Amino acid sequence: MKTSHILLAASLLFASASAYAQHSLTEIWSTEASLPIPESVLYSAKDKLLYIAQIDGKPGEKDGKGAIGKVGLDGKIIEKDWITGLHAPKGMGIMGNKLFVSDVTDVVEIDIKAGKILKKHAVEGSKFLNDLTIDAEGNIYVSDSNTKKVHLIKDGKVSTYFEDLTGPNGVLAVGSDLLIADSGTLKRLSATKEVSVVAEGMDKSTDGIEQVVPGEYIVSCWAGVVYYVKSDGTTQKLIDTTADKTNSADIGYDSVKKIVYVPTFGKNSVVAYQLK
Repeated sequence: MKTSHILLAASLLFASASAYAQHSLTEIWSTEASLPIPESVLYSAKDKLLYIAQIDGKPGEKDGKGAIGKVGLDGKIIEKDWITGLHAPKGMGIMGNKLFVSDVTDVVEIDIKAGKILKKHAVEGSKFLNDLTIDAEGNIYVSDSNTKKVHLIKDGKVSTYFEDLTGPNGVLAVGSDLLIADSGTLKRLSATKEVSVVAEGMDKSTDGIEQVVPGEYIVSCWAGVVYYVKSDGTTQKLIDTTADKTNSADIGYDSVKKIVYVPTFGKNSVVAYQLK
């Protein structure tokens, strides 16, 4: 009995300490400002590099100017135009040897080893596909900020997974749940489609989501703010670059080295920060 009380007290103490802990981001490096409108960064531990989705045009326009680039973990650009012919690529996810990218109204499937587009999955009725995440079962979720829906690609078949949202952008599969950054609120959607609020009150332009540890997340906002979401639902502002009009779009994250990669959108660069 005494042991259980001690364990409970220790658990409560840890939770309390976690809630009050302060975090920070310290800049490590910044790429050259030659990446045309980088919207999303995907860290690949396997390939030891960053994939960069570059719009190079208007975010919702099908102009064929978009591309996926590669950047080294030292901040040096490896290949700016690795995959070309896209429109306005945004969220990305990797499954096996394939890279999946949201591209206005399609999810593009790319063979990483061959460096070529395999196919495009058209999402019927979509207008502005944004972020993308893949769960452990290989299910692909993609948000549409304009139609306020989240779509699912399962076994190659596209369907609407959830609607009735405000302005969904960032999505992140965590176990059987799906986290959604929805106009300043971080929501959790259970496997049974029940919605709960993880955190709220952030800038309305919430964009990327990354998990630091279970129950704690980093959320970026396109306007230029990055938050740390704590286990009790409170938030801490890590950086705010809105004053100099530097955006912080869909972030990437190295969970081992705790490095956050921030695409600056209009400033045409990616900045790496050490999380502490």
